[in-house]
Amino acid sequence: MSGPAVDTPRTHAVPRSKLRSFLSLVQFEHSVFALPFAYIAGLTAMWQVDRHIHWRQLLLITVAMVAARTFAMAVNRIVDRAIDARNPRTRHRELVTGVLSVRFALLGALAALAVLVGAAAALNPLCLMLSPVAAAIPAGYPYAKRLTWAPHAVLGLAQSIGPIGAWIAVTGRWSWTAVLLGLAVGCWIGGFDIIYALQDYEFDRTVGVKSLPARFGPYVALAWSRVAHFATVGLLLWFGSAAGLGWLWLVGVLAAAGALAYEHHLVTPTDLSKVNRAFFTVNGYIGVGLFAFGLADLLVGGLRP
Repeated sequence: MSGPAVDTPRTHAVPRSKLRSFLSLVQFEHSVFALPFAYIAGLTAMWQVDRHIHWRQLLLITVAMVAARTFAMAVNRIVDRAIDARNPRTRHRELVTGVLSVRFALLGALAALAVLVGAAAALNPLCLMLSPVAAAIPAGYPYAKRLTWAPHAVLGLAQSIGPIGAWIAVTGRWSWTAVLLGLAVGCWIGGFDIIYALQDYEFDRTVGVKSLPARFGPYVALAWSRVAHFATVGLLLWFGSAAGLGWLWLVGVLAAAGALAYEHHLVTPTDLSKVNRAFFTVNGYIGVGLFAFGLADLLVGGLRP
C-alpha cells in the first residue's frame, strides 16, 4: 500500500526543475482534500468569536496545512522508496527513477517543517507548542504500514489534526467541537484510504506491507470503509449541532452522504477499475461541496468579511 495520492505514469519531453519534481513527488495539488475542513473549522471559530473573517489567520492556517502535508508526504516517499521501486504502479516515482535525489527530498521536507513551525509561531503559542505533534503523527504513516493492519486509522488520526489545529489557530484554546469535525475528517480519509489500498493488496501481501485489504481481503476491507464513512456522516451532523450551524450545513452533509454512497457503488470487491474515480473525483466534490455549504451557512448566520 502506498500513500494517499494518485499515481499515473509521467513522461517528460524536457527535464523538469528539481522544485517541480519535488512538488510532483508530494502531489502538492492534492492539498485540496484537507484544506476545506480546516477552513470550515477556522471560519466556524471566527463566527463564534466575533462574526468576522480574519484573513491573516486564514492565510497562516493555509500555509501551515500545506506545509504539514508537504512534510508528511516527503517523509512518506523517502521511507517507502524501496517498496515503491518494486511496485509496478509506483516505480515511476521521482525518488525511484532518480529524477530527484533523497538529499533534495529531505531538504524539501525540512524546509516544509520549518514553514509549518514558523506559521504556527505566528498564530499563537499553543499552535507553536503543538506543531511537533502536527508533524510527527502524519510522518508516522509509512511506519504504521509496517507495524499494524490498520495504518488507515493512523492516516485518519493525522488528518484529524487539521480542523482541530485550525480552531486552535483562531481561538488559542482546545475545542471538543473541533474534535468532532476532526474525527469526521479522520474517518472520511481513513475510509477512502482503505479503498485506495485495494489497488495494491496482492502486492502488499508479497512484500509484507500491512493494510486491511492485504490482511482480510476486499470484502472485509470495503465493509470497514463503509463503517468509517457511516461514522463520518454521524460526526458531521454532530459537529453541526454542537457548533450551532443551520439547515444549509445539514443539506451539505446529506449531499456528502449521497456522494459517499455513490463512491461505494463505484468500487466493489469484484471490480476495482473505478478506484481512482471514487478516490479523487468523488472525494474532491465532497470536500469542496461541504466547504461551500458550510460557508453559506456561516454567511447566512452573520459571518462577515
